[in-house]
Amino acid sequence: MSFLDRILGRQHPPVIGLDISSSSVKLVELGQTASGELVLERFGSEPFEKGWITDGQIEKFDEVAEAVKRLVHKAGTKTRHVAMAMPQSAVITKKIMLPAGLSEEELELQVETEANQYIPFSLDEVSLDFCVVGPSATSAGDVEVLIAASRKDRVQDRQGLAEAAGLKPVVLDIESHASRLAMTRVVSVLPNQGKDALVALFEIGADTTSLKVLRDEEMLYDRDQAFGGAQLTQLISRQYGFSFEEAEQKKLSSDLPEDYESTILDPFVDSLSQEIGRALQYFFTSTPHHKVHYVMLAGGTATLPRLKDRVTELTGFASMVVNPFDNMKLGPAVRESRLRREAPSYLTACGLAMRRFVQ
Repeated sequence: MSFLDRILGRQHPPVIGLDISSSSVKLVELGQTASGELVLERFGSEPFEKGWITDGQIEKFDEVAEAVKRLVHKAGTKTRHVAMAMPQSAVITKKIMLPAGLSEEELELQVETEANQYIPFSLDEVSLDFCVVGPSATSAGDVEVLIAASRKDRVQDRQGLAEAAGLKPVVLDIESHASRLAMTRVVSVLPNQGKDALVALFEIGADTTSLKVLRDEEMLYDRDQAFGGAQLTQLISRQYGFSFEEAEQKKLSSDLPEDYESTILDPFVDSLSQEIGRALQYFFTSTPHHKVHYVMLAGGTATLPRLKDRVTELTGFASMVVNPFDNMKLGPAVRESRLRREAPSYLTACGLAMRRFVQ
């Protein structure tokens, strides 16, 4: 199992995509019609209690493993092969140039030599992988090679979770790579198939929001900021005296007092929109770019009422909520009403499930 199976071009039997975040585990299973159309066969999620996973580190292994097992059982999937991802913060990546025409063994030796310069741990302590991206655009006769490394204990935690749930991990990717793969479908339906468009993707997680600026499948910019949907849950908890878990449940089921929208939700939407505007301004001041063509919102919080419109008002850029399952066929196990509500939070899980179909 490696980080970069997708890029190395290995095709797998049916897999489920399993996205493990600080607040939940999400599952996606995709199929394909004879004509090549993708089919969403199953999707689902299981919440985690606060503190089970912190900064990508699994603190309560048994509890998380049980939640994964429950989700797999509830989803009803027969597939046991799974694609998972490491958080970006747990992986060191570096692009290097090497001479073209090296054998696999020669490449491995060169990569290990180069990796020693960039990885602040002994190579005995890390899982290391690499792939040849393609010919170098700047150096004739060379190829561009992407190195990825993560500490073995972090990798083993992810593998162990899958195995505890009766699953066999076959791909271990990087979260940002998986979400970018899912975004290729989203961008392809934009005018002119999104060619040359600057797309600002905001993935609003529980504790962190990441801004990735993409152009033609290339990532121009990537930055995380410490704000997310858990802040809304905390405000609800404080205002109405609920525990954090109760507040989260009531937020998701829209079971809140009448004054919730005016007292809590509207000010939070304003605050979140301003944070998104500030993140864009930071991108403009730290790069040669001064505009984006689209602002795309993903994550469970992206569907908050009025958020998309407020972001458009504040930034002046067309804003939309991402649905990674747009233009997919839906299998009989999929509840369409739930999918409409929750789709934006499945971007990474969808990208992981798509690994099966990427040559």
